[in-house]
Amino acid sequence: MTNIRQGLRSGEWLTAARMRGYSLILLSLSVLVFAGWIAVSDGLIDRNGQPIGTDFSNVYAAGTLTSQGRSAEAYVPPLQHAAEKAVFDGREVPFFGWHYPPFFFAIAVLVAAVPYAWGLAIWLIASFAAYLAAIRAILPRPETLLVAAAFPAVYVNAGHGQNGFLTAALLGGALHWLDRRPALAGVLIGLLAYKPQFGVLIPIALVAGGRWRTAGTAAVTVAALVSVSLLTLGGGIWHAFTDSMNFTQTVVLEQGGTGWQKIQSIFSAVRAWGVGVPVSYTIQAALLASLAASLAWLWHSDAAFELKAAALATGSLLATPYVLDYDLVVLAVAIAFFARYGLKQGFRDFEISLLAAAWIVPLLSRSIAGITTIPLGLIVMLAFYALVLRRAALDRAQVAVGAPGIAQA
Repeated sequence: MTNIRQGLRSGEWLTAARMRGYSLILLSLSVLVFAGWIAVSDGLIDRNGQPIGTDFSNVYAAGTLTSQGRSAEAYVPPLQHAAEKAVFDGREVPFFGWHYPPFFFAIAVLVAAVPYAWGLAIWLIASFAAYLAAIRAILPRPETLLVAAAFPAVYVNAGHGQNGFLTAALLGGALHWLDRRPALAGVLIGLLAYKPQFGVLIPIALVAGGRWRTAGTAAVTVAALVSVSLLTLGGGIWHAFTDSMNFTQTVVLEQGGTGWQKIQSIFSAVRAWGVGVPVSYTIQAALLASLAASLAWLWHSDAAFELKAAALATGSLLATPYVLDYDLVVLAVAIAFFARYGLKQGFRDFEISLLAAAWIVPLLSRSIAGITTIPLGLIVMLAFYALVLRRAALDRAQVAVGAPGIAQA
């Protein structure tokens, strides 16, 4: 037991060879599972009666409706469901709601311009390439692409045909370019408004860090997206979106329509334990307040940028009550920034092991929460966020007393 604890403390168990080996094994298994899943499907419907790419069916159906001049119908569950069934020649498929702001119809129209299978392939390949490019830019090392491709959240996101790759690419790209090209970073942050729940903490970080140009460009980008959507789709589309938010909040989030085990927030965790909605919101709000205060301190400080970026990426996932396991692709951004810092400055106790836990947890979080109601994904994210803050505080204290640098583990 002592040896195990010492190994976890030092992180010496995770050698470069083991990291490559684990990544290759998991990536190979993922490819085999996907190939088998598609091979035994009935056309575009899998053996469970769900569309290949599940959630992508709502994007494709919304794009089809928009092409027909009926975009507002995507926000009406019965009409959106009818459009999804029409994609599959009227076959009965589960309902996957369309919850995005109107400017995301632009993506939906593009992928719906080709047959469903091609649209899904283009969507996943293009967004996956953008995700890999962002992570490689953050951590330009030979093993980065392999480890990023094998990250279990990739498997979860691809299976759902979801947008975790795009979210990670936009946030990771924005943080990568923040110092080099602040206006470009602002544009990427503005585009991230297609998932507005992940942008709650970004303005706080930018203001605390004095990143005014980036904040201004982000605001202009969002205004431009809204204006284009109004010009192309009309003002009624925003009324339809606003009206649909009640369904998203009550059925999907508060009543657990998506499944408590899929949502990785503290709100969902306490709801799964039987806590009422008002108290659950209070707990989520308390966490949000703590995140906002700690991020403001961190971004206003002279801590290393890698630690600020890792904290913002992790905090953005923790801040919202509506974060699903496929959204954990964003954790790759936090892992890459923290790993970059540790490789330069050295790793402290348990940091390598916690990085490994953050990397593997998307593979385990849903199943463990479903069986035990233990929110493993949430626990690991909270631990990782606390670790980043602790490292920032310790390193600043070390600089203040003029202590020598820490040797790399």
